[in-house]
Amino acid sequence: MSIILFFLVLFVLILVHEWGHFIVAKKTGMRVDEFAIGFPPKLFSVKKGETEYSFNALPIGGFVRIFGENLDTAKDTLDQPRSFAARPKWAQALVLVAGVTMNVIFAWFLFATTFMLGVPTAIDEAIATPASVLYVNSILPTSPLYGVVPAGAKVLSLASAEETLDKPVPSTFTAFVQKYSTEELTLTYLFSGEENTIAVKPVTGLFVGEPEKVAIGVSLALVEDVKQSFGDALISASVATFTGLRDITVGLFNLIVDSIKGVADFTKVAGPVGIVGMVGDAASFGLTSLLTFTALISLNLAVINLLPIPALDGGRLVFVAIEAITRKPINPIWAGRVNLVGFALLMVLMVVVTWNDIARLF
Repeated sequence: MSIILFFLVLFVLILVHEWGHFIVAKKTGMRVDEFAIGFPPKLFSVKKGETEYSFNALPIGGFVRIFGENLDTAKDTLDQPRSFAARPKWAQALVLVAGVTMNVIFAWFLFATTFMLGVPTAIDEAIATPASVLYVNSILPTSPLYGVVPAGAKVLSLASAEETLDKPVPSTFTAFVQKYSTEELTLTYLFSGEENTIAVKPVTGLFVGEPEKVAIGVSLALVEDVKQSFGDALISASVATFTGLRDITVGLFNLIVDSIKGVADFTKVAGPVGIVGMVGDAASFGLTSLLTFTALISLNLAVINLLPIPALDGGRLVFVAIEAITRKPINPIWAGRVNLVGFALLMVLMVVVTWNDIARLF
């Protein structure tokens, strides 16, 4: 299921990105030869006007084929003025940034949607409603539950031999542990859609300065979906989008600097394999968590695509800037070679990150 969700998220995000290129190319007078959903082999296509709309077998994104976009000489002399290379530099730049712009707008839309649907928020039990849920926030390394119960698990009940505490809140959970401090308790929790039961006996010595305190060493959070009005959701979404872009940009910059210094820690970077697991984890917490995660991936795609690396939109923007300054077209042969080098570097990075993803599984 996680793999299916991963491909669905990837498909939507790439489709949104390519649609940005498509619509701006059309609006700036360029001839768009093909708008493809998925990657070849081709299943079928429909020709509408001058554009062929293709539906392909591999549902992992899509692409837009703009006439004369690859810095080569367009052979259709009749439509030469409508080629990508023949249009003004400002139009070329707009087309190139349109993809990342759509990724940012889409992330903002997803954030706004989650804020209106209701974002899981930790609340005080004094104002909690019956809809609130108790989650395991963290577990002490010295706890008997450490490595057994995952953080993020939904607490369903806590039971002793005499009674069962259903739908606990932090205060009743703590009181129950204290009441039956000498007995073995049964904790029932839900994680990733699977209900589990584990036996645990309260112990002492878990807290510095309170050696006699009896506990099981879990930090709990009472969570409830908090919905915002339409206007508040738009404001919150704008803030979330800005902070997300800022944090991703700073993190990526630091990673690049550390890579140059030779001290980069790629174990903290997730590739496709790692993201598959993250998508599954996000989905296990509900729709809003999945939408939020998708929004963050969309922002990551936007920032990465703007890097001045050949084969990315940012690299192509550099080519457009050079041509605008020199007032001369870049030799398409050399442009192709530079793009090939950039693509090779990206593939090497992908292999390294994927290797780390796989290594973390074992």
